[in-house]
Amino acid sequence: MTIQMIIALAITALMIVLIMIEKLPFGAPPLFACILLVIFGITDIKGAFAGFSNSTIIMLAEFMAIIAALQKTNFIVVFKRAMFSMANKGGFKSYMLIILVVMLGCSMFGTGSTAYYVLTIGLLSTLPYSKKLPPSKVIMTAGFAANHPLIPFNTALQFGIVTAVLGAAGQAINVSVFKFAIVNLFLSLGFLLNCVIQYKFLPDHPIKDEDEEETNSVANETASLLPKWKQNVTYGAFVFAVVGMLLQSRIGDAGYAMAGLSVAVILVTKVLDFKEIRDAISAPIILMSAGVIGVADALGSTGLTNLVGETVAGMLGTNINPFLMIFAFCILTSLLATLTGSTIGTVYVFTPLAIAVCSNLGLDPTAAACAIVISGWCGHFLPIDGMPAMILGYGKYSAKEFWIFTIPQYFIRLIALTVGSLIMFPM
Repeated sequence: MTIQMIIALAITALMIVLIMIEKLPFGAPPLFACILLVIFGITDIKGAFAGFSNSTIIMLAEFMAIIAALQKTNFIVVFKRAMFSMANKGGFKSYMLIILVVMLGCSMFGTGSTAYYVLTIGLLSTLPYSKKLPPSKVIMTAGFAANHPLIPFNTALQFGIVTAVLGAAGQAINVSVFKFAIVNLFLSLGFLLNCVIQYKFLPDHPIKDEDEEETNSVANETASLLPKWKQNVTYGAFVFAVVGMLLQSRIGDAGYAMAGLSVAVILVTKVLDFKEIRDAISAPIILMSAGVIGVADALGSTGLTNLVGETVAGMLGTNINPFLMIFAFCILTSLLATLTGSTIGTVYVFTPLAIAVCSNLGLDPTAAACAIVISGWCGHFLPIDGMPAMILGYGKYSAKEFWIFTIPQYFIRLIALTVGSLIMFPM
């Protein structure tokens, strides 16, 4: 391990500790880490703060403004009333219903959709406090549910990577799309299992200072103050932005720019004024997400991922249980993808290594390829990525509260993923 790797890891660890102990304002630790990376020569200014020009961060900021506009419409009034009604009923059924509705929506957007989790967490953050079903129980579970499709039919990206990696490794294997979708379903069922187990243990606290007053007013909130035409403009702008996100893989950065155009329409029609838009796009969560990208890129550029992958592949040798082999590679892939911020890059490093191990053992590598590719989107036990950072911030969770849910979730999901891959693609 080089000196650069050690320094980059130390700075990353310091950033994580500062985030979790909450001694600095939310969003500040990654910026501090970026400065240290430049001072120690790990990266330059342009690389350290590259997150602020990252297309995903720009899109995230744009959607923050769009969500702020949506909160002025009747849609949010109806949403609040429906959620408040479920929260008022409380209990396990309402808790699970909210999670399942979010997972159903994720089926359309697909795993890893930034637009969908930003929208979901943003809407959930409007929930008023109710003792029967506190929003602190809902944001943690339904927030992560935005990454777990209930009916996993939109798996084109991950399936494409699996077939590409197998082909590059000389494995001419025809992978069943249906079976691959079922492997994703195992992952979602593992997530649901953790939600069921942790229902009684999730924290109960307000997520906003005005929760008590809002609880009394939501039931009486009947309509938006915006004129009907402005509400329709907002809905149209939102749909246009979402379409841009769905088409991004085909039209490139223009898909992200479509969200920016939606914000411009919201400004021109005065749904939001400039100050409201500025406050939305410069929210602490944007600083957090943008700063983390610079840290992750710097860590990945040191060559840590390749070093870990080659070392582990050598340690596993040619005499290991297939379940343990796949599970170990899933842990490493998800962990390094989270730390480096390069999900696809990490997947393309570890999957060929696992395929090579399978070949040495005389095993069919399909199960390993499927599980390891999917695991790249299964980190989230550290708040150094957009989704977990938003959940931590909006839910006002302590480090202990956050990890009590996310660490069991991490291992339960990876176990379910490994089991599902082996059932659907026997080795």
